[in-house]
Amino acid sequence: MLERRHFLGAAVGSVLLPSLAVAQTPAAKAGGSGQLGLGNVPLPAASAAERLNELGPENAAMAAYAGLWDVTETVWDKPGAEPVTTTGLVAERRMIGSYLQEFIRPASDSTNQDIKRIDYLSFQRVDGRWKYVSIEMRAPVGIMPAYSFDRGDSAGVVLVHDSFAITGGGSEVAGQMLRMNTVVTRDGPDRDVKNQHFILSDGAGTVWLAHRYAYTRRI
Repeated sequence: MLERRHFLGAAVGSVLLPSLAVAQTPAAKAGGSGQLGLGNVPLPAASAAERLNELGPENAAMAAYAGLWDVTETVWDKPGAEPVTTTGLVAERRMIGSYLQEFIRPASDSTNQDIKRIDYLSFQRVDGRWKYVSIEMRAPVGIMPAYSFDRGDSAGVVLVHDSFAITGGGSEVAGQMLRMNTVVTRDGPDRDVKNQHFILSDGAGTVWLAHRYAYTRRI
């Protein structure tokens, strides 16, 4: 999924760690933070909550995907259906704390009055996995949370959504349940894709690629 594995941690550590070791007092080595405050008194160590609320390498690298992206959306409404493609969409992405926010709108909607879709993605350091939520404005499906099993790798990550109900295609509400996953992949720093696969609760268990969002960074 997310190509966010290229970090400067080793280089930075090789520069900083020796100087920290010299600066530590015996008291600091015994349990302090390793940093000195006024009067050379060791500062208290950060709590686990404070440490794990920092971005961490996964979310820090994800910040590189903030900005404007052109989006091509392709939909297959059932297995074997002909694809329906929509262009002229823009994704705006920005970091809010440790979350990458994305909303999709028409390219002509510069004031964000016609947002079609919103999602949030974050690596949750306590769990050691990705968490995701999407909100679709074009269908009455509610808020759709999803989770990865692990941290994924540089090729991609699979996010599995909670099941949700759909109306069906007729004039009456079918009330059918649907399962979905979202597979996020990165093709370098300027292209990525979200593929969504569906399984209807109809006894067939058929999996099909139902939705694709293809992104290209605006230069």
